[in-house]
Amino acid sequence: MKKQIFAVCDLEAEYARNFMEYLNRKNNLPFEVQAFTSVQSLIAYAKETHVELLLISADAMCDEVRELDISKTVILTEGTRPEELDTYAEVYKYQSSAEIVREVMACYGEEKTVFPMQNPALKRKTELFGVYSPLGRCLKTSFAWTLGQILSEERSVLLISLEEYSGLEELMQKKFSCTLSDLLYYVRQKNPGVILKLNSMVQSVGQLDFVPPVQSPEDIRGTSWKDWEYLLQELILHGTYEVVVIDMGNGIEELFQMLDLCKFIYMPICVDPVSKSKIRQFENLLNARDYSEVSEKTVKMKLPFCTVESVSADYPQSLVWSTLGDYVRELLGKELSYEQ
Repeated sequence: MKKQIFAVCDLEAEYARNFMEYLNRKNNLPFEVQAFTSVQSLIAYAKETHVELLLISADAMCDEVRELDISKTVILTEGTRPEELDTYAEVYKYQSSAEIVREVMACYGEEKTVFPMQNPALKRKTELFGVYSPLGRCLKTSFAWTLGQILSEERSVLLISLEEYSGLEELMQKKFSCTLSDLLYYVRQKNPGVILKLNSMVQSVGQLDFVPPVQSPEDIRGTSWKDWEYLLQELILHGTYEVVVIDMGNGIEELFQMLDLCKFIYMPICVDPVSKSKIRQFENLLNARDYSEVSEKTVKMKLPFCTVESVSADYPQSLVWSTLGDYVRELLGKELSYEQ
């Protein structure tokens, strides 16, 4: 069973080509994407193949397109549109491709409760990579961002921060209209459109997608284990990512159970006496609660000092080419050779 079709039709050939190139790089989309630069070719295709979602420029929309059996149509506008198109959802054409995709997914999700997905038997397995340490000030979050970006060079990767205070808006000097808090609201309602909601809010750093973190620590502390479990199950069963990197803090209910779901747990450590004592206490607690397997799949790391010249909005990207980035590439290389 193939993915459902997301068709894009714009009469401006260069725009359509550039947008298509962006969509082809986004290998986490739950649709097969088809681009058209003429209405006739779109109509011919749609008469033979069902189009689930259509993004079409206002000047290409016509009566023949209206008559096609298309589940959801969104108009690509240049700021204004004819009155006869008022019944359709719209997105503004001249903004970033990432923002267009988020808005289109949000429009699609307003009327859909089930995310289009290929047969589960054909779906690529989603792996959870946990990043956690009982220590503070050990470069845990910087490592998570570096790991996610380097993995995303070859795989589709989502980063989720479960830190109570991520500082990401301040670090990136950017306000996010939707955050993990909004997604958790949907999760608590057991809304079947959770993955649709996620795809309408994800942001990107290079090829890495991420969910903007919560702004209030209560949103982490107040989320029950059954809700975290539901979110992770949705990502594994219905999501489109090959890897989900989870940057974990200590505010999560049932932390050990979440760690247990991960294929790997990456644990930055320090070697001073106090840090060693905290690590031993954590490991003793794991054994006492019968989570010894968590220790077995934990990769302990004494991370190198991160030589990023200055902290700015580009900090996450700069990590990839820092000493920390070199360390992560070497670490992943060792693990890949070990698995083979």
